[in-house]
Amino acid sequence: MYDVIIIGAGTAGMTAGIFAARREMKALIIGKETGGQLIWAADIENYPGFASIDNYDLIAKIKNQVINLGVEIKNTEVRQILKKDSSFQIFTEKEKFMAKTVIIAMGLSPRRLAIPGEQESTGKGVSYCANCDGPFYKGKTVAIVGGGNSALDAAEVMSKIASKVYLIHRRQEFRGFEALVDEVKNKNNIELVLDSEVKKITGKNKLNKIKVINNKTNKESELTIDGLFIEIGRIAHTDLVADLVKRDERDQIIVDEKCQTSQPGIFAAGDVTQVPFKQITIANGQATIAALASYEHIQLALGKTPITLDRSTKKGG
Repeated sequence: MYDVIIIGAGTAGMTAGIFAARREMKALIIGKETGGQLIWAADIENYPGFASIDNYDLIAKIKNQVINLGVEIKNTEVRQILKKDSSFQIFTEKEKFMAKTVIIAMGLSPRRLAIPGEQESTGKGVSYCANCDGPFYKGKTVAIVGGGNSALDAAEVMSKIASKVYLIHRRQEFRGFEALVDEVKNKNNIELVLDSEVKKITGKNKLNKIKVINNKTNKESELTIDGLFIEIGRIAHTDLVADLVKRDERDQIIVDEKCQTSQPGIFAAGDVTQVPFKQITIANGQATIAALASYEHIQLALGKTPITLDRSTKKGG
């Protein structure tokens, strides 16, 4: 019986593991890939303590800290979660685990274009987060794909960083806020490429060109760019807990200020929750809250007063 099982091995899941260990909880992290969404990034420039750090270096540092604290990580997929009395059963393809509490930290999956060259160029010119990777393209030429607020916001942000921004949308009209649409249209270095879709990404070791087709004329063209930001939404794969917790209209898990879900004993942290800003530091902050709240939940169930003292400076504490 684990005190807490954390589903998701990204930075949020691993941070939850660190703080669970600090409370001397028996913790297990289960996730398909250690690192989560950081695997899709390149260098990280918005993480405190590092002016810039390679994504795999950051993942390795956090993972080593987790393992040194005695937290186990299993790289597999959770298939089912069942509530049994006051505890939970977690099933993977081959194993079954029991836990007093559960923390959901699966993050979101970016919606992909599913076109030739996309997978090969991810992290090599193709990004799914302009706020994360935009600074790497200072003075360069980039393209944004999408027609909603996230794409419009990315175009506006990149217009201040890049020398040239193409905003590619498959329709004529945008779906975003009117004020944001007007702001983008008034930027001198943003060129709108409407009624168009990206069909192919090319480049030997790094993105170099994209093939674009006009949906109305079927005319094909090539754009030479340094970076491509795909901003067509993200997907919350939370059907796993659909029968256990409340979700919003985007299938994000609804949590309170302690990251508690509608199901006592199940907590959630990071991008998978309804938090409006999807950033590493926010996810890690929520994960910290979720781990401490999980500890508090167990202590209260035992009729004990939870220890709230910060013990993070005590060795092994």
